Amino acid sequence: MARLAEWRRVAAHLAATGAHAYDADHDKEGSAWARERQERRAETLRAQALRAQAAWAQRRREEQDELRTEVWLSGAAGRRIRAAAARAGLTPHEVVAQLTKRVSVGEDGTLSVAPFVPGHMPRAVIEER
Repeated sequence: MARLAEWRRVAAHLAATGAHAYDADHDKEGSAWARERQERRAETLRAQALRAQAAWAQRRREEQDELRTEVWLSGAAGRRIRAAAARAGLTPHEVVAQLTKRVSVGEDGTLSVAPFVPGHMPRAVIEER
């Protein structure tokens, strides 16, 4: 509908000026519309760039807090983790990740994990995420 209206406006402009071909330099209304469109497009692109930059910065902050490590467990501990993972329908990596999410540090620096069932995240742990 907008295109049809614009074509009609251009046709009326040509008829009013007696020109045989359209020249945007002589069409004040069309030139203003084109400038406004370019300004809206530029503003949209600026806003997208700012959002992308903010998302990138957020991801970088998150990456700085990440810890990637390789854990070597004894045979007995590895078997226990694999058995717990199998019962829960998880991978051993997922069970270890759940263990680390539940670690609490005591005042004396001791680490502990309260008993839990792998695969079932308590409300407090879910809300921390």
